[in-house]
Parts: sequence; C-alpha cells; structure tokens
Amino acid sequence: MRLVNASVLAVALAVLAPPVVGARGQEANRTVAGGGISVAGWMGKADRGRNVNDAKLAKEGNVLHVTTGPAVTYWNPANKASGDYTVKATFNEAKYMDLNDHPHPYGIVIAGNDMGTDQQSYLYCAAYGDGTFIVRGFGPAPFQMGGRDPQANAAVHKAAGKGQPVTQEIAMSVKGGKVSCAINGTVVASYDKAQVVASGKLKSTDGVFGIRFAHNTEGTVTGLTMTKN
Repeated sequence: MRLVNASVLAVALAVLAPPVVGARGQEANRTVAGGGISVAGWMGKADRGRNVNDAKLAKEGNVLHVTTGPAVTYWNPANKASGDYTVKATFNEAKYMDLNDHPHPYGIVIAGNDMGTDQQSYLYCAAYGDGTFIVRGFGPAPFQMGGRDPQANAAVHKAAGKGQPVTQEIAMSVKGGKVSCAINGTVVASYDKAQVVASGKLKSTDGVFGIRFAHNTEGTVTGLTMTKN
C-alpha cells in the first residue's frame, strides 16, 4: 500500500473541509482587560461558551460603549417589544478594524426569548464598515437569512480606511406580517414573518431587544429606542 505524504494529506483535507459560514479570515478572540457589564439592569451572553466578562459593556452618559472579546449579545430584560414595532440605534465605530484584521459587524437584536440560556432565540441585523450587512439569528442554533455571506448595499456606510470612523443607523421593524431591517434610512432586507418564526428559528417576533457585537470589535451605541408602528 502506498503511503501518503503528511503534507499532501493536510492540503487535501483543507481543500475538502467545509467553509466557515460568513468567514472573512480567522482571529483569536482577545480578552478585554477590566471586562464585564457595568450598566445597571443589562445582561449579556458570549458566543461559543466564552465568558461574558472577556468583553466589556459600559455606559458613558447616554452612550453605551462596547469592547469585545468574544462576540456578545447584550440586553436589558425590561426592554421588550410586541406586536408591530421598530427598534433602532446609531452605532459608531470610531476606529474601523482597530482591533481586527478584517471587517466585523454590530447591530440590533429583536425577538429575544429565553435569553441567556441554551435555548435562546433572537434575530439580528448588523452592519460592517465596508458597506455590507447580515441578517442572522439563533433558534437556538445559528441560522442565516438572505444567504451565507454578507451582502453589499449602497445604504451601508463605508469607512475611509483602517482606523477611520464609520457610523451606521440600524433599525429592525415588525409590521403587517413583515420583518425588515433598515440601515441609514433604507430598507436593506425584508422577510415574511413566516420565514423567521419557524422551526429552528424564532419562537415569536415578540420579545426582548438589545444589541450585538462581533468578536474583537469596539464601538458605541446611542439612541437605542423602541416605538410602536
């Protein structure tokens, strides 16, 4: 029997391995010094079993300041929305890609149920500073809306370059049987409610709302509000 060279075998296995969903390169999750949640009433859950204290949520006046660490979803259990509603906020990445080597997203979370548990479900729309966005969720396993990869849209702002500022206003709405995401005033994605409230996806469009930041990212959030449609 012929022996296969180890390096050749390694290359072959790498080619055959399935791609990581939405991958734009690989980075190790950093650990944020002095991490944890210092905003009264707020909670968080980090992805992949990481400790939420490896990231940081703080408040400076009326501004929420997030620094990750692992990817984290943050919420206040008192912030709930039901029926037809819109949740919006403005996200500012003061130094685009300052903590990473490729674009990372941040955005609005809605429809949170069983938050903080292994059965949590929610939907989020997040923007990247390179002009793309994603709509994804947990139900409780991760799921994607609109395809595996980030989608480009002219409404999504682009940073002028690494270390430069970029701001996105992100809103998620439930209205008339539709669930939609608008970025900087333009609807970039819309789905029938039956597409997101389904087996393996959301339990309901009613629930807690909050924010989500990918790993190794820093930004601020202002104007997080919910209004009835």
